[in-house]
Amino acid sequence: MDTAAIRNKYRAERDKRLRADGNDQYIEPTGRYAYYLDDPYVEVEPRALLTDEVEVAFVGGGFAGLTTGAALKQAGVTNVRIIEKGGDFGGTWYWNRYPGAMCDTAAMVYMPLLEDTGHMPSQKYVHAPEILDHCRRIGNHFDLYDNAVLSTEVTALDWDDNAKRWIIRTNRGDEMRAKFVAMGTGPLHRPKLPGIPGIETFEGHSFHTSRWDYEYTGGNPAGGLMTGLADKRVGIIGTGATSVQCIPHLSATAGELFVFQRTPSSIDIRNNHDIDPDWFGELEPGWQDQWLMNFTTLQTGGFADEDLVKDGWTDLSQRIRDRMVEMVNDDPSAFSREAFVAAYRNCDDEKMEEIRARVDALVADDSTAEMLKPWYRQLCKRPCFHDEYLQSYNNPNTHLIDTGGKGVTEITPTGVVVDDTHYELDCLVFASGFEVGTTYARRSGFETTGRDGLTLTDHWAADGMRSLHGRNVHGFPNLFVVGFSQAANLISNVPHNLVEAGRTVAAMVKHAIDVGADEVEVTAEAEQAWIDRLKAGDRRFAADPDCTPGYYNNEGQPDETASQIGGLGFPEGPVAYFQHIDAWRSSGEFTGLEFR
Repeated sequence: MDTAAIRNKYRAERDKRLRADGNDQYIEPTGRYAYYLDDPYVEVEPRALLTDEVEVAFVGGGFAGLTTGAALKQAGVTNVRIIEKGGDFGGTWYWNRYPGAMCDTAAMVYMPLLEDTGHMPSQKYVHAPEILDHCRRIGNHFDLYDNAVLSTEVTALDWDDNAKRWIIRTNRGDEMRAKFVAMGTGPLHRPKLPGIPGIETFEGHSFHTSRWDYEYTGGNPAGGLMTGLADKRVGIIGTGATSVQCIPHLSATAGELFVFQRTPSSIDIRNNHDIDPDWFGELEPGWQDQWLMNFTTLQTGGFADEDLVKDGWTDLSQRIRDRMVEMVNDDPSAFSREAFVAAYRNCDDEKMEEIRARVDALVADDSTAEMLKPWYRQLCKRPCFHDEYLQSYNNPNTHLIDTGGKGVTEITPTGVVVDDTHYELDCLVFASGFEVGTTYARRSGFETTGRDGLTLTDHWAADGMRSLHGRNVHGFPNLFVVGFSQAANLISNVPHNLVEAGRTVAAMVKHAIDVGADEVEVTAEAEQAWIDRLKAGDRRFAADPDCTPGYYNNEGQPDETASQIGGLGFPEGPVAYFQHIDAWRSSGEFTGLEFR
């Protein structure tokens, strides 16, 4: 490999895609597209307004709400209400029902609470309907449906300091109250659109991938053929993880398919297979926690006797680790941050060369293959694993329209323009993703107001997110944020973060109830100490300057203070964080919190 040439190529491809507007290039669905925020799966039933009080309210019915709700029930806290804007539990798996949708982290570690519910995944990587069914399974197993409020969107959270309660207002006119509130709205539920000139003018049929229109396309989430597209010219904008999964299905059914690509995804081998029930039945109690820690250990460069998951995530990390071992064995003094960076870059170069060679091996047309090659480090964008995507471009009806990193020029009433070429379309699919990188209020869809009228947006506006463990925020008593930020920051398997967060929230709530506390709040000093600790470690994701723009690196924009702090993780890494937080909550001391 000519590493210097690779570096130059990476920088050139990055520079072609840099935009001054960053995240502002995307727009919220408004006007003719406002219905993209609606629920197409259930009809909202009229009900009486809710003005009652619960002990714990959780905003969001995805994995965050389900794992926290389950942990609360296991801790003996039964008065729990999940408030979810969708018509059922599932979060991103409720909304994303596009053809081919499936997890890209192995189901044995991705699907939470498998052991608790007694469920065996059907395959190493399972499809969306099975994950949605598992969300419902968790809800039923832990009786989370009993007090749930579905098809209801929170519009405001306000702390009543006199009553020591949160007031929860919704789009249904509710004004509920809760002693404790937890939020797990996540970044993957509110669709965004590309701010392409003329987007409002398209007169053909269109939809966002998270609101797939099977009435138009035919087929179903289980993979039925989309016979409605047989005579249609279909265009899709976006070639990220969603497109990689749905394009093979579009290619197999559309009359003609035009894929408008700004940046190609990195496509590694998936090698999916069924799970053997006999093998699964022999797993010993505690197996899922063991698998979770095994995956996290190996994926972050640690050592384990066996790689239980054996996937693309652990492959690259183990290459880097083994390269470091070789270097240190040759020269013990070589161990340093610089040596690690060098090992990472060398191993990543090898991996990406393999991925680009795989494109050549699978795509028949040389020019198409060249356009499909990713020229950036594997972790600059969400790595993809698929065994049918690249081959789709061998189908004569499937056309890759590469935009040279610029994106689509214009959308017209009848199609899409790239440079000076107009492509007539009957149907336009937006695979443009979700709100990531915008303010918390915009991503969640509501504002949270704590003590003395301070909003969470204003609190985090100047210096970025501030918390203890990513959970507790000073000035917002009895509020818990459930996510991965300022904690483990384990991007490769987000549910692991949520399981641990749920256990932590349950421990705090149970302790508050046991000691009769009206308020639980992190001190300003403890919050600042946590931020200082994160800053000193400076462990961030995808900080490589050669990275092509994407939501992993703030669309290539300068890492300003606010976004930088929000992206910081525990300095010693995810494994150490999970050990730290387990010891913290198990001690019963809850250092840094005040129970008043």
